[in-house]
Amino acid sequence: MSPHRYALPALLAAFVAASAEPTKPTLTEAEYASALKAIRPAAGEDKFDQIPWLTSLWEARQKAAREGKPILLWEMDGHPLGCG
Repeated sequence: MSPHRYALPALLAAFVAASAEPTKPTLTEAEYASALKAIRPAAGEDKFDQIPWLTSLWEARQKAAREGKPILLWEMDGHPLGCG
């Protein structure tokens, strides 16, 4: 018997094994809490959320006219951090 007749099944088995989804790593509760603490902004660090933004252009125009201040109009498509 020729040894080549086992080559194709062996290659197919190797391909199937290589293309199988790898297992996802899991975090322990302590690792998750540590990562969350490192990722989240510290108190007072996220200044963007402390600004009293207005979502109505008309209300912003009225308020700006009353206070004699300019308007910052931030217009874009998608999420501000992803610009998607």
